[in-house]
Amino acid sequence: MNLFEKILSIHGIDPIPESGTPIRLTIDQTLTQDATGTMACLQFEALGIDRVRTDLSVSYVDHNTIQSGYFNFDDHRFLRTIAAKYGMVFSEPGNGICHQVNLERFGVPGRTLLGSDSHTPTGGGIGMIAIGAGGLDVAMAMAGEPFTLPMPNVVSVRLTGELSPWVAAKDVILEVLRRETVKGGVGRVYEYTGPGVASLSVPERATITNMGAELGATTSIFPSDDGTLAFLKSQGREDQWIRLEPDPDARYTREIEIDLSQLVPLAACPHMPDMVTEVGKLAGTKVDQVVIGSCTNSSYKDLATVAAMVKGKRIPPETSLVIAPGSRQVLTLLADHGELTDLIRAGARIMECACGPCIGMGQAPPSGGITVRTMNRNFKGRCGTADAGTYLVSPETAAATALAGAFADPRDLGAPPEITLPKKFPVQEAGFVFPALDGGSVEILRGPNIKPLPLGQAVGEEVSGEVLLKLPDNITTDDIMPAGTHILSFRSNIPEISKYVFSHVDPEFSRRAREKQGGFIVAGDNYGQGSSREHAALAPMFLGIRGVVAASFARIHRANLINFGILPLILEDPRALEAISQGDSLVLRNARENILEKDGFELENTTTGKAIIVKIDLNPFERQVLSAGGKLNWYRSQQDS
Repeated sequence: MNLFEKILSIHGIDPIPESGTPIRLTIDQTLTQDATGTMACLQFEALGIDRVRTDLSVSYVDHNTIQSGYFNFDDHRFLRTIAAKYGMVFSEPGNGICHQVNLERFGVPGRTLLGSDSHTPTGGGIGMIAIGAGGLDVAMAMAGEPFTLPMPNVVSVRLTGELSPWVAAKDVILEVLRRETVKGGVGRVYEYTGPGVASLSVPERATITNMGAELGATTSIFPSDDGTLAFLKSQGREDQWIRLEPDPDARYTREIEIDLSQLVPLAACPHMPDMVTEVGKLAGTKVDQVVIGSCTNSSYKDLATVAAMVKGKRIPPETSLVIAPGSRQVLTLLADHGELTDLIRAGARIMECACGPCIGMGQAPPSGGITVRTMNRNFKGRCGTADAGTYLVSPETAAATALAGAFADPRDLGAPPEITLPKKFPVQEAGFVFPALDGGSVEILRGPNIKPLPLGQAVGEEVSGEVLLKLPDNITTDDIMPAGTHILSFRSNIPEISKYVFSHVDPEFSRRAREKQGGFIVAGDNYGQGSSREHAALAPMFLGIRGVVAASFARIHRANLINFGILPLILEDPRALEAISQGDSLVLRNARENILEKDGFELENTTTGKAIIVKIDLNPFERQVLSAGGKLNWYRSQQDS
């Protein structure tokens, strides 16, 4: 068996099914964050369960921590009280980014983790099957329901050699993205194997698995070996370690080989994480801003390296350097060891331990500017400035660039600093609220921004509507449901946030959808790539969107569409896109029968009089969910029957 199969077997999936076969995976742990967690908790509450049924569920506040106006604090208070009532651990604002903190405190080799954030696969760095999903899927897992997914193909990424000086784990995943592209991982798990694995620490492995989300992969995973044990010992959790590695004769769908010693510093250029080039080819390009942090690159090793690089130096005044530690543990170590002082004296701005700039929460670059970041996504406008160019690099490249005020190859700086990691990391309880054994007396506090949960519409005999928007390939969830300080404030208020659906693509979309009482969206390849934000399906459902017709869908967004009763219709021939125009009227007749029983059928374009052949790739469970108008409707019907 390979490692992924071994963990499936531990969780009762035996024998291992063929690729594409639906599997129902028992979930040990869940995580939510405030941008998705308020809705996930409202959904969990709607299930009528009195206590979470996982081994551990953690509610993090890490996305919208600015608390501009009452909206955010109201959501945070709601999350704290609902966690206390239903038995979740609560991580307070400023305590850190969910993936970094979960790795430090709660990650356990061999366990399963489902998170309402697309970068949940970070946990694969410690040997977990860690999968990102929509909030409703996580709410169901919290209620004890298995997570359903098609059995993925498992790809071996065989690592040999060791990284050269100044080359980092970020360069490894950028190389994978350069080879595989942002849609190359759909339906796949990337399992890292080979002798080069032993040379990478758990935080370095977590950087790689974190950005596996940008491949569209189900997840990425490393073995649990001596390096994993060393990490858990440093966190005081060595009793949770098990050795977990693939068999020597493990089988994989295919193998990629990367010689770590041959890699060089890389950068992802605007506006996709797979637009990768060598940093040396960008050398000398002026840079306005450098941001170091996010769940991808905010470990102590990352930031201590940056501090050593800038110690005793001064960042040029025309370049802004922003530092965002990943957790309170990291920030404490930087302070205790003096690195925080080195960063401050060099001119760095120190942010709260939160997602911040990565999700467009402040620190937007200037108009037409260049921002260099250690983050995981560089979609157009995600940084908060529509016409800025965002580049993704390692902390080492970012620090060298900040010092030069222009793109710089860190290898030109001589010998790299040597960073000694502490044998024991500080374990802090400040920032965590652990639930009582009985939360029955806890009052859930709801502010006026927390609105009731909308439900989908069951599929009838006919689904019809106008094509409200036609879109190209690689539409992201940022395109569908933008983030940023203002819009994120309404994540618990679907009527309000629905006003911003496609607002960066077509500001009139929401108004048009309401006037037309819903309709269809038509798009090209890889529709819905990016984050797990179910609001990109939930808000369109609220606006009356009945179906999305696309050449293909990203994994998580496809699941979210099904969860909220929106038909994910796949064009049998992508060239048929040319025959559909915005404003055309589409009709699916015998809709319920087609959804429940057929794999392909005709979608009639009544404007042109032409029939479009579409497929709907659903397993039996998904057919029931979709026909019921979404997973909550389906669950309630099961409880009533």
